[in-house]
Amino acid sequence: MPRDWPTGRASACPFEIYAVEPGSLKLRRMRLPQSLPQPFSTRDFSIITVALFAAMLPLCAGASTQQLTCTPCSVRFADVPVGQTETEVVVVTNSGQTSVTVSAVNFSKTQFSVSNLSLPFVLAAGQSVPLKVTFSPTATGWTGEQVTLTSNASNPELGLQVAGMGVTSDPVVATPASVSFGQVAVGASSTLPVVLTNTRSWGIKVTAYQMTGTGFSVSGPTLPITLSGGQGITLNLTYTPLSAGTSFGSVMVSGASLSLPLSGTGTTKTVGQLTITPALVSFGDVTVGTTGIQPITMSAANASVTVSSDASSSSQFVLNGASLPFTIPAGQSVSLNVAFTPASSGTVSGSLSFISNASTSQTKESLTGIGTAQQYSVNLSWNASTGVAGYNVYRSTSSNGTYSKINSTLDANTAYADSSVASGGTYYYEATAVNSSGQESARSTPPVVASIP
Repeated sequence: MPRDWPTGRASACPFEIYAVEPGSLKLRRMRLPQSLPQPFSTRDFSIITVALFAAMLPLCAGASTQQLTCTPCSVRFADVPVGQTETEVVVVTNSGQTSVTVSAVNFSKTQFSVSNLSLPFVLAAGQSVPLKVTFSPTATGWTGEQVTLTSNASNPELGLQVAGMGVTSDPVVATPASVSFGQVAVGASSTLPVVLTNTRSWGIKVTAYQMTGTGFSVSGPTLPITLSGGQGITLNLTYTPLSAGTSFGSVMVSGASLSLPLSGTGTTKTVGQLTITPALVSFGDVTVGTTGIQPITMSAANASVTVSSDASSSSQFVLNGASLPFTIPAGQSVSLNVAFTPASSGTVSGSLSFISNASTSQTKESLTGIGTAQQYSVNLSWNASTGVAGYNVYRSTSSNGTYSKINSTLDANTAYADSSVASGGTYYYEATAVNSSGQESARSTPPVVASIP
């Protein structure tokens, strides 16, 4: 297939007019104004035979009169790293008055696959089915083809154009990589954040957002914007269902070669609300290597809520002892524990995200804690000497190194506690006796050795 397929998606099949240039078999392509969104460059096809034109045109032209249609009828995957996959959803609809039996799905390139369709498949009049189209590049570079659905519809062949680019790695990554809004009441809205991060060390210019699907919208920083190396921006994606049923869509970020799949279900049923208290869990000081536990309470209102999964922004915070999924009946609450295990000293902030079928499909709980170092102490003691006023204690980090006095005043006791040691260190101690005239004895030998875990 030619490499100049549109680099975006459309909610309807693009119409194309081909003009034969005089004196040759070369065809020149012209796009109608209502074709795929701009800015997308177009290039002339290389030599294309009239036979090829005649074979391709019936699959896309006149889509409004076809019994079997797909929305969109062309899928342009973003840049996908070799060895990874990206999945988009295409909705196939029988708009006729009789049922349609889809008997075959034909495509030649193994990088593309179509699932969620067990053949032969019968599609009743007026019925739709979502197809999952997956791109799994095996090498870098552009590839594309036409997937053909064969059926007994009035249009026996339905064409779906697919294309994608295999790359070594993603220039920009999205967190999360896909967005599911869950159930949202018709007429209401649900908004979820997505963070786009530039993984390169150089700047990447984001120029536009292109949406597909009904009920989805995006807001974010004013474009164009250049993301410096490692920089991230936050997009707010909103789903406002106009009718009951599941919707699929995507947002393509031009300049970043990124496509983000979207899905949501509009419902006329009462949708539960999920709340978590307290709004912020503070663990305070927790010794490094140990675990602090704090409780949270999750409550359901209006209708029951099923919590299906959780995710932590930091491995130092985890949901402790909960078995997912679980359902909270309307008007009831459950108590859960959150654990904090600091890996190093310092303040740590994070969050737990819960995915559910509540009106807001993702609910976050903010977390904070302070990792503190384990305190160790070396307790020394020795035998008393006669005629002395007190003792001095000396310490070194090497058996033959320099010893320094660590007691600030003369110690009249025969014991000393050194609490200034650090984990993983080895210390050597020697003591001296001092008489009333201030004369100090030689240091005791051999030194006492203390290894701190």
